[in-house]
Amino acid sequence: MDRIPEQALNWAEAGQPVALATVVETWGSAPRRAGAQLVVAGDGTMMGSVSGGCVEGAVVVEALEALEDGRTRLLEYGVSDGDAFAVGLACGGTIKVLVEPVGPEALSLEMLRELVAKRASRQAVAYEVALDGSTRHLTHDGHQDRFRRDRSGVEEDSRRFIAIHNPPLRLVIVGAVHIAQHLVHMAGEAGFDPIVVDPREAFGSAARFPDCRVMNDWPDAALREIGLDARSAVVLLTHDPKLDDPALHVALGSEAFYIGALGSTRTQASRLARLEDAGVAADQAARIHGPVGLDIGAASPAEIAVSILAQMIQSLRRP
Repeated sequence: MDRIPEQALNWAEAGQPVALATVVETWGSAPRRAGAQLVVAGDGTMMGSVSGGCVEGAVVVEALEALEDGRTRLLEYGVSDGDAFAVGLACGGTIKVLVEPVGPEALSLEMLRELVAKRASRQAVAYEVALDGSTRHLTHDGHQDRFRRDRSGVEEDSRRFIAIHNPPLRLVIVGAVHIAQHLVHMAGEAGFDPIVVDPREAFGSAARFPDCRVMNDWPDAALREIGLDARSAVVLLTHDPKLDDPALHVALGSEAFYIGALGSTRTQASRLARLEDAGVAADQAARIHGPVGLDIGAASPAEIAVSILAQMIQSLRRP
């Protein structure tokens, strides 16, 4: 998950004037999707991106001006805009960017604090703002399709922008094997918070997994403690039914958007047979991606990790 609202709050509470710039609409080959953000401090320090570098300079200038008057402004850059040509957006893309100072006449410090608190507690929340800056509020209600697709955007009335703030993506890996070492690193780069679960301390150790949380508990207990939600993926890599099956029962009873299990086609058939004997419905068991990963001919542990991560992203973005 990006940390732009958190950085904005840190700067604001340290006494810096702060403005948030958010992509609200795109056309053509614009490099960032709606919801991408850039935060600008009064001294010109910035974090994030609204265009991958094409119009950042121009947006920073506008943000600093917004800090002077405290007013929201809606900017548009595109192939027909001379300023956009000057900063490199000449490839056919067009973007609209909403600039909001943090202050009483725009995005209040209290609302920013509330937004950051909800993000920290893994609450899905939508930030609704009128494009003219006249109104804004946070809500948990409505926009279910936007939450499901993790898709911010302008509403059909063309007057309101909805910024979706879903909880961070999480990946729970059961089985601290060689594949897991590669998958933890790759998933972290892709925006997942990885957790490795393995009761075998020789496998699940901080020395083998120094950059993520490791839980040396039985998988079913660990998954219940973690609390799987719709922003969670679960990957089983142990090849051991004593570890995999209890984890599967918890995962299948959750809203996890992805469940994958390592093993051959024969292993998967045996797994499904055990689940059927345990009373798991066929449609529920069908949620398991097994053999795990996209069929790209992966052979090495690193290549298998690539195939798993690709399938996770496919499940998330194209459900």
